[in-house]
Amino acid sequence: VQLVESGGGLVQVGGSLRLSCTTSELRWRAYVMGWFRQTPGKEREAVSCISKGGRDTYYEDSVKERFAISRDDTTNTLYLQMTDLKPEDTGIYYCAAGITSRTCPPRDNSYWGQGTQVTVSS
Repeated sequence: VQLVESGGGLVQVGGSLRLSCTTSELRWRAYVMGWFRQTPGKEREAVSCISKGGRDTYYEDSVKERFAISRDDTTNTLYLQMTDLKPEDTGIYYCAAGITSRTCPPRDNSYWGQGTQVTVSS
């Protein structure tokens, strides 16, 4: 199963990007979805996650009030709207899909995309 991300790029401080993730290979509604970020020398960390049906969401503290996660189960698409971007938001963003009772998909036993690079220049 391959998740496909898009929407990354180079943006200036204060700018916006919208990431998308999709696949036709999963029964999308059954999965908890999340966006994770990896930077050199650090573990991949959860940035934002959304539960099945979209009722519950999680945001890492540094992105609260700036990022918004959403899912469209009719088109099998996950979104991350990023606004007021800062240099520390730079990294490779991965989407993940997992089956779990938690809000975020686990690092193990989840499906992952190939990642999309986000670079915020100052």
